[in-house]
Amino acid sequence: MDLFSLEFLTALLSIVVIDLVLAGDNAIVIGLAARNLPKDQQKKVIIWGTVGAVVIRALATMAVVWLLKIPGLLLVGGILLIWIAYKLLVEEKGHDVQAGASMWAAIRTIIIADALMGLDNVLAVAGAAHGSFLLVVLGLVISVPIVVWGSTIILKFVDRFPIIITIGAGVLAWTATKMIVEEPFVAPYFANPVIKYGFEIFVAAAVVTAGTMKKKKQAKETLHHAEPMKKQHSS
Repeated sequence: MDLFSLEFLTALLSIVVIDLVLAGDNAIVIGLAARNLPKDQQKKVIIWGTVGAVVIRALATMAVVWLLKIPGLLLVGGILLIWIAYKLLVEEKGHDVQAGASMWAAIRTIIIADALMGLDNVLAVAGAAHGSFLLVVLGLVISVPIVVWGSTIILKFVDRFPIIITIGAGVLAWTATKMIVEEPFVAPYFANPVIKYGFEIFVAAAVVTAGTMKKKKQAKETLHHAEPMKKQHSS
């Protein structure tokens, strides 16, 4: 992949979008882990916790990039990523992260929580990188400062404009289809560009549609359960 080619820049943009969409939770983790510390220590915890998390994430992503070269794993990774994209749309995530009692405890909490929560991010970035370690590193370099210093802004934007999550899920699903069509086992079936791009568009659209419909159904059910409770309180 040539540097500054359209393919390279598209992959880089995908990685940055994935990092930002999936990083909202990680930003919350950073805030929760540092919330009980004095203000002067909070800044240090956020910086060092993020540095530790980024190093582990970069190593994990590079390991996954290498693993995806094993026959069959691109297909498995792509299917997993389709499920992650769907879950991104329909799941309400809880954040029960303990606040650190000391600076080092908070840093450790951030690194461990990020490593556990970052598995979806690692797989998505590795898929979007198409085997390029440079893309992995560039994606992290661009998105991490935004996450650390702009985490509250990201979360406010996502709350105000839920379409951001929908776009992110679409990018994830599209990345998943690219992994699937590049799997040597199934690549011959996608030799025709019409079939290849048709499959990519269909899967991305299907994930976004299914996720959006499920979310609307959940909202209706929540409203339905809430109404009897309101009546009880008013009586």
